[in-house]
Amino acid sequence: MKLLPLLLTSAAVCAPAADLTGKWEVFVTGGQIKEARRVNVTRQGDEYHWEFLGSQMTGTSQGDNVTFHCKEKEGNKPCGDWNGRIADAAMSGDGVVDGIPIKWTARRPAVRPSSAPDHLDFTPKVFYREFSGLNEPVLHLWPGDTVHTETVDAGGRDSHGAHRVFGGNPLTGPFYIEGAMPGDTLVVKLVRVRLNRDSAGSGDSVIGSALDPYYFRDQPKVEHFDSEWKLDPGTQTGTLKNPTDRLKNYIVPLRPMLGCIGVAPSATQSFRAGYLGNWGGNMDYNHLVQGTTVFLPVNVPGALLYVGDGHAAQGDGELAGDALETSMDVEFTVDVEQDKHLEGPRFEDVGYVMTSGIGNSLQEALQQATTAMSQYLADRYKLNPAEIGIVLDTAMRYDIAEVVDPEVHVVAKLSKVALAGLKPEK
Repeated sequence: MKLLPLLLTSAAVCAPAADLTGKWEVFVTGGQIKEARRVNVTRQGDEYHWEFLGSQMTGTSQGDNVTFHCKEKEGNKPCGDWNGRIADAAMSGDGVVDGIPIKWTARRPAVRPSSAPDHLDFTPKVFYREFSGLNEPVLHLWPGDTVHTETVDAGGRDSHGAHRVFGGNPLTGPFYIEGAMPGDTLVVKLVRVRLNRDSAGSGDSVIGSALDPYYFRDQPKVEHFDSEWKLDPGTQTGTLKNPTDRLKNYIVPLRPMLGCIGVAPSATQSFRAGYLGNWGGNMDYNHLVQGTTVFLPVNVPGALLYVGDGHAAQGDGELAGDALETSMDVEFTVDVEQDKHLEGPRFEDVGYVMTSGIGNSLQEALQQATTAMSQYLADRYKLNPAEIGIVLDTAMRYDIAEVVDPEVHVVAKLSKVALAGLKPEK
């Protein structure tokens, strides 16, 4: 079923017709769906025109009463009328789409206060354990705002080691970003990702999905192994708290990262915080560090951003199931790229452009990551398939980010040095 945009006709006798040109945020519910989009209404003579989810609208308006007529963009087939009223720079009413009753509202986008972007300190008191659009926002942000906050570790312990919430990657958020609408891209710049305590815990054996099944079956069980870690912020190294003789000189360089960063999934879906998908989530990519920018598709109004699952250090794949799990001191800046839709997460740092592939197997994840990078080159540089093949054949790199969670995560990487000879096109 397709939903369709608005057109306006009415018959108010005395009041002049409102000017409906410009941007609107439209919300539609009915038939077990809930959709929202930003639309741009234009005017030709007395008629207004706009598009909404594959449908076209044309119409006129007088006074406060409006009727919107829609037609499918392909085939020009009528799909229904929406009736409503205008009040206080908003519209609302009832309608029918392909014979199904719906309710709709439309509002002008919120206008940012004249003050400069804010720098906000936020102390979380509630931690959610799912990526969902059903959770109440903990804070409303505007594009350009920066938030300084903290996360608990994957087991629910805070910077003092106090148990604040049950485990399962408890998340800080969600943060509502004003003006973010489905079809946009949320931009999250990780300004600060740093340790806020001197302890961590990790897994202690390689998971079965990463090993030959017979080798995994025949491994001897190790009794009473202690996988607690001491973290030294001064030297930025970690050592086992009670190491075996063989590991007493084993020192790990620390690289604080966020295992979880994501937005609400689409279509009122909710996923536990251990899951990952095109909304981001538990991606466990060890390049999600201070200085990295994360690009995520917006699926619901406000995006609803969550962060959590801090790791003091992690090898590729998070092979023991848990990295050096710890709480984290986090600061990030948000922005919105309007009407730039992404199929899945993308990342950028000083050296690389990276695209994410999340699937049920390494091959599926690699295909998605490679496809996303090909789309990036086509969109940004207008390269044709032959040109894309040349670039990827000579410059592509891959990271196996995650193999222990419900989905496999592979990241495709192109060096900015390799891309320096290409010219971005609008």
